Amino acid sequence: MSIIAGRTGNMTIVGGMELHLWFIEDEPPGMALALKVKGTVHREKTDYQDLAVIETVDAGRALVLDGCIQTSDMDEFIYHEMMVHVPLCTHPLPEKILVIGGGDGGGIREILKHDSVKKAVLAEIDERVIAAAKKYLPNTSCKLDDPRCQVMIGDGFEHVRAHQREYDVILCDSTDPIGPGVVLFTEEFYRGIYNALKDDGICVAQTESPFFYGDLLARVSGALKGIFPIVKTYVTVMPTYPGALWTFTLASKKYDPVESMRVVDLETKYYTPELHKASFVLPRMVKDIVEA
Repeated sequence: MSIIAGRTGNMTIVGGMELHLWFIEDEPPGMALALKVKGTVHREKTDYQDLAVIETVDAGRALVLDGCIQTSDMDEFIYHEMMVHVPLCTHPLPEKILVIGGGDGGGIREILKHDSVKKAVLAEIDERVIAAAKKYLPNTSCKLDDPRCQVMIGDGFEHVRAHQREYDVILCDSTDPIGPGVVLFTEEFYRGIYNALKDDGICVAQTESPFFYGDLLARVSGALKGIFPIVKTYVTVMPTYPGALWTFTLASKKYDPVESMRVVDLETKYYTPELHKASFVLPRMVKDIVEA
């Protein structure tokens, strides 16, 4: 017998019957993502958000910020491989990369698979996310201490303002558009990214589920089209994200992500050159959103 009993905790036995505890992530207006959990590994209130690491039955450990799953052992490689390898296999020589957010370290891990990369900078506002990832999510955070990685604790918005024409690729690995992540979905922020990129630079932003955040996807796509000459949305699947269908939006000063794709020898679980191109073939509903 299973019941919804709250967000995190341990299984209890009542009257000889097992009562399982579930993590519930609510999505308006009336849907939710539920994962059966074994217990809470860690929880704290940081200066910016509520942070928890939970142990789930099917998805392994998951990082939860303000009640929303950010990454899980089961499928984090999909998100991180698609966010990273699509732009890095589009740019002819990606050497200096910036990740804004992404304190779990999965983006850094994938970036450092590219031999051309000389430096990967992680700009994360909440140092407690990094600390929790290092301690509780070692498979994801395993490259944060690599000599090519520089961790900078601070506001990603301010970082791009202070670093003009410096990066080949910038990845906006932001949380959902709530709390400290709100500013990372604004036109002003994207103009800052444009200025922080070199003349042939590329950026990618995670742009949420088209089911629950179609208005945000349309707004971000429109804002980027007013700044960059090449803007294209691509899709993937994320089982532990609400809606499962997930979008990224790539903005480039020079290189088209399909026409300029390079085949790079990478050790991946999800990304392939064929999938790289196919991910830009959009479902009609997503195409209608970004072309509105």
